[in-house]
Amino acid sequence: MRPSSPSFLALSTLVCLLPFVAAEDYLVSRNVHLQRRADPFNITLFHVNDIHAHLDEIRTSGTDCTPAQGCYGGYARIKAAVEERRGDSNNSLLLNMGDEFQGTMFYTFYGGEKTAEVLNELEFDALTLGNHEFDMGEEYLGQFLNNLTIPVLSANLESTEPAVNETVKPYHVYPEYNVALIGVTTQTTPSISNPNDDTVFHDPIAVAQSWADYVYENEPDVERVILMTHIGYEQDIELAQKTRGIHMILGGHSHTLLGDMEDAEGKYPTIVENADGEEVFIVTAWRYGVYLGYIEVEFDGKKVIAYTGGPIMLDNTTAIDNELDAKIKGWRGPFEEFASEVMGETEVELDQSTCQQQECTLGNFMCDAMLWARSNSSTGDAAPSFCVINAGGIRATIAAGNITRGDVLTAFPFGNTITDLTYTGAELIDVFEGVASGVSQFNGEEVTSFVQVSKGVRISYNENNEAGSRLINLEVQSEGGEWASIEADKEYTIVTLDFLAGGGDNIFPAESEIISLQTQDEVLIAYIADQSPVQIGIEGRIVKTEDTEPVVTAGASGEGDSEGSGAEGKGFTSQPSSLLAGAAAFMAAVAL
Repeated sequence: MRPSSPSFLALSTLVCLLPFVAAEDYLVSRNVHLQRRADPFNITLFHVNDIHAHLDEIRTSGTDCTPAQGCYGGYARIKAAVEERRGDSNNSLLLNMGDEFQGTMFYTFYGGEKTAEVLNELEFDALTLGNHEFDMGEEYLGQFLNNLTIPVLSANLESTEPAVNETVKPYHVYPEYNVALIGVTTQTTPSISNPNDDTVFHDPIAVAQSWADYVYENEPDVERVILMTHIGYEQDIELAQKTRGIHMILGGHSHTLLGDMEDAEGKYPTIVENADGEEVFIVTAWRYGVYLGYIEVEFDGKKVIAYTGGPIMLDNTTAIDNELDAKIKGWRGPFEEFASEVMGETEVELDQSTCQQQECTLGNFMCDAMLWARSNSSTGDAAPSFCVINAGGIRATIAAGNITRGDVLTAFPFGNTITDLTYTGAELIDVFEGVASGVSQFNGEEVTSFVQVSKGVRISYNENNEAGSRLINLEVQSEGGEWASIEADKEYTIVTLDFLAGGGDNIFPAESEIISLQTQDEVLIAYIADQSPVQIGIEGRIVKTEDTEPVVTAGASGEGDSEGSGAEGKGFTSQPSSLLAGAAAFMAAVAL
């Protein structure tokens, strides 16, 4: 954190002096036209979110890179970019919106050890907890937190785990900036990660308002509140619209790209009105450290009156901190040989980027692998009809060419095991209606991930129908190749993941007894060897339709309904729980 200075350069002057990204402009809030104080306050906010253990430089897909392919991100670039710009700013904060855990071999091998070391070296001014920080349980999270030297925030977390309870705070005040930072974590964490059974995540909107009111009333040094969230972009917008006194939100969780670049989902910053009709500024920085979030704001009291900045892409042209880069690359040594082993090759890109919205090739290939594995070891009625997995568990694209063990573990890092479940056709109709509507037909709660399926099943839905009536048809293929709508009274065996069988992402009703079979990565590696060179495409397994009349109807299972929830799918963004169950085998292999 940079010390404050007795005199501040005007923000418009700084625009002329600093080397901003090309898309940046000096922009004003409508508040600039109101009567202003004589001493407006300028501060620069650097921010990252959802790094997911991508400590080193990567391709934009999240997998390892070579300079010829183009390398992006990495904490050595983040450090250099922040230090370059921070030197010209009297007032600045470097903030992290969580989900540092889970996603690469750095986490698989080291857990949170190296992540903690890097966060401390960069001297983040605060970290908000993401859902993935709970993946190994709260006892492990507490050990990680005890190794940090930075403030950790989550105001809506209620935990009895001693180290977590003692370390995590609702807010942190920087009196020299007259600012309070408040953190909140997604309320869906219990269904998508592994907190203690008695841990509660309260409503982030109500909690954010309560703590904002508290700090304004009880912290004499606080003139403004900055909210650090790990709840998702759409939820940030909702929170902004329903609260008062919060005018700056830095977010994470949904991996949302904001800015003027192609494929951006919104403006950087996104500006909405709060409950008092005042402007709230929302920013987030996509994922994996490919972009460094950067916004310079001028406050007049609580309100933002002017701003400049934009997400800075960190690519091969970006300066790098050579000392940190060498340290991170040195950490690769123990796992590099194991991770670089070639398992096979693919002639097509196995794409992850669209898995949360539609059928995707990597989802198809993974589910086909699981169906293949179970079909080879099951016969007759025990053989599964098809596979279902959560899209949130698919973490990185596998590029065309050689497929390494590291590619597999980066794409599927959670160590889930496969398992069989048996449902009636009526129950499966309710399952897929829940996915299409975003609301479970069994318990009325939110379904927090889209799905991917194998060959042998076809799903059609109309996203414009009312929630509860969006599934149009669910077809299964017979052994003879004929397609027919699923039969409500017939029982079907499916293959899925232990995470989903246990109620993860609220796709299936939680099972109390789960028989875990092979690990997901083992199954995929075997299937790659069987199919190499891989050729797969989009096959119409999941399709949107304009048809409005359902061929199959939800609710026939009699297990519940979606009344009273009010939730609908909004671009599913959640992820599964648990560290690699196969990590023990991995550790043993590395030790050999």
